[in-house]
Amino acid sequence: MVFSSLVFIIGFMPLFFLIYYLIPEKWQYGTNARNAWLFLGSLLFYAYGEPRYVFLMMASIVVNYLLTLQIAGERNFSLAGKRRRKAYFAFALLFNTGMLFFFKYSFFLSHSINRGLFMLTTQTGVSFPYLPELELKNPIGISFYTFQILSYVIDVYYRRYAPERSILTLGTYISMFPQLIAGPIVTYPEVHRRLHGRHISAKGFDLGWKTFILGLAAKVLIANRIGILWTDIERIGYESISTPLAWMGAFAYSFQIYFDFYGYSLMAIGLGRMLGFGLPENFRDPYLARSATDFWRRWHITLGRWFRTYLYIPLGGSREGTFKTIRNIFLVWLFTGMWHGADWNFILWGMLFFGLLLLERSFLGSVLEKVPVLSVPYMLLVIPVSWVIFAISDLQKLGVYFTRLFPFVPAEYESNVNSGDFIRYGQIYALSFAVAILFCIPAVKKLFRRILRKPVGTVMCTGLFLLSLYFLAQGLDNPFLYYRF
Repeated sequence: MVFSSLVFIIGFMPLFFLIYYLIPEKWQYGTNARNAWLFLGSLLFYAYGEPRYVFLMMASIVVNYLLTLQIAGERNFSLAGKRRRKAYFAFALLFNTGMLFFFKYSFFLSHSINRGLFMLTTQTGVSFPYLPELELKNPIGISFYTFQILSYVIDVYYRRYAPERSILTLGTYISMFPQLIAGPIVTYPEVHRRLHGRHISAKGFDLGWKTFILGLAAKVLIANRIGILWTDIERIGYESISTPLAWMGAFAYSFQIYFDFYGYSLMAIGLGRMLGFGLPENFRDPYLARSATDFWRRWHITLGRWFRTYLYIPLGGSREGTFKTIRNIFLVWLFTGMWHGADWNFILWGMLFFGLLLLERSFLGSVLEKVPVLSVPYMLLVIPVSWVIFAISDLQKLGVYFTRLFPFVPAEYESNVNSGDFIRYGQIYALSFAVAILFCIPAVKKLFRRILRKPVGTVMCTGLFLLSLYFLAQGLDNPFLYYRF
């Protein structure tokens, strides 16, 4: 089930919140009852799209609940006690990362090895046994909820806080449907107090509902509309598009993935407020970044925070010399690329940012600071090119697209190119580009939020909501891009 679906908006959400709000807040066990309903509702929400894998998530909750209790319970600082504690911790890490690897990366690894063996056989004539290739459907949101579980386990192991004694409360934290599928990645301390007692107010509901509508509009009215251009280009074939249309497509996908994921995050934050939780910010005007480093302080903030807290800093960060700093940045971006998808284009995408961040640390960053005007063309190149690598998993097709972006690269398809195609598509999508650019401007968004606090804002939100429902009813929807991660 997705937030931008009629099933969720006119079916699941009204029924869920009706029962949720009917639970008396002053009742002695009101919080537990709300947690129980939130937990059950989240399982139903997940099971609608992944009925088999809901049991996987439930098993993960039970296993990690028991392991963290054992980790925290080992207070004997004898050698045997320390070993048992490390063993429980190691098993928890292996269990969680193993589940993620098995479902998300096992096919990619075995398929890549088999391709290498095939090439080796072709060159040498020696036959090699192939690995079995088990192609599994990737459980929706497994990357997100696995990272939440890992952060919880690691923090309990390092005694940053005590483990949760209630399996219902822990299950609610892990499975909470607003952030279950595509984040934001929430750490346990951010919701701990609210899990044990929260206040529902009309003001909070109003703010949450309006935030949800803004996210829905960003997804349905901006991301989906401008994303059709990228679909058109895929249908035409990369070898047949002109250079201007190739750049239009790259910018269209850049806007699509931003408003798609930003819209989802807004909806998640809005639903969290309606439930009485404050979920963390995930985007901060990323397309106004002045460098690749700055971009990743603004884009998918909770993922960057996770890698910084649980990988980069424990490895030593930038405190242990140049070589280890480069190693740590490399590992962060290798895993960042792999986290997004099990294919070579994601690794290439991660390595691109690894290289850019190293360049900016060595000399490019200081140049951009001294001559700020250079940051505009620099980021106008980096953002669309990086998202093209992200979007096209077939490396051969990716190479073709780059010959269209950069026409000085030798290509075999020049005779197939329609040189005037960008004019026709420019006329069709001019309004979508204008709206997307407009809502990337902080001043416009700030004005929009200010209007929302006034009575006219309620009217505006109602209009956006009805317009979004109209487009959804017409079947003009597609899944969130980040669902596949």
